[in-house]
Amino acid sequence: MDRFTLMEAFAQVVETGSFIAAGETLNISRPMVSKQVQRLEDELGVRLLNRTTRRVSLTEAGRSFYIRCQEILPQVDEAIREVSNLQVHPQGLLRINAPHAFGKRHLAPAIANYQKSYPDVSVDLILNDRVVNLVDEGYDLAIRIGVLADSSLIARKLAPCKIHLCAAPGYLAENGFPALPNDLKQHNCLQYSYSSYGDEWNFSKGDKKYAVKVTGSLHANYGEALASAASEGLGLVLLPSFVLEPYLKTGELEIVLPEYKVADLGIFAVFPQNRLLPPKVRTFVDFLIKRFEPEPYWDKSG
Repeated sequence: MDRFTLMEAFAQVVETGSFIAAGETLNISRPMVSKQVQRLEDELGVRLLNRTTRRVSLTEAGRSFYIRCQEILPQVDEAIREVSNLQVHPQGLLRINAPHAFGKRHLAPAIANYQKSYPDVSVDLILNDRVVNLVDEGYDLAIRIGVLADSSLIARKLAPCKIHLCAAPGYLAENGFPALPNDLKQHNCLQYSYSSYGDEWNFSKGDKKYAVKVTGSLHANYGEALASAASEGLGLVLLPSFVLEPYLKTGELEIVLPEYKVADLGIFAVFPQNRLLPPKVRTFVDFLIKRFEPEPYWDKSG
């Protein structure tokens, strides 16, 4: 039996003036109230109440202890209400980790719209392209793009992630249009440092698959930097459509080898396993799914 329960029984006896009335308030029997007060006295090693057949009264120690109970019990009640409320109403700090390009272009605007609906949730958004340890680094959730490895994390798919091979019209005019995937060996292929495919780019056409070892003069851990360099005519890039969409829209980049497909990836929200998922996490993930699925807006405009 926890001390809070024992203190609550003692305080009710003092406030109602009897064990019977205290039991009625707490919805327990008179003997149970008496047992709880007796146990509290045994733990403290002092008598808190003087008991007679007609009334109970505080001892000197009991009076001092009751004053402390008046301070402590309301604080405990308030703490319980706050924690319970956190499980019902989305509020508090939501720490999110996301890749630079997706975070800047698509997640930040989504957060702004989410907070209009849930103003009691504040967000700490950290952008980097490395895979973080959510538990050790204190994140509530992370956005990850690719094919997820098995882990103890819970993952929910937010959207598909199309991958395109692109180059600037000027680069293609000067260096020629690749006709086959193997032609990429003769081109400057700009590479994303954290990609799962590294310097081996994979394509398929029908049942045939092609794996091409590429080289290039620029590696970067930020997809936006590669897209920008490609738009200036430096070389070809293999990047997600959510990065390429504005460049394709303006014509700064165009899709190369469109008949050869690159396997789609996925955009996922991942978070630690938790039987009681905080409402701030649940509502934010639901919001992103509704915003991005089944076909994200950046693919519709392309």
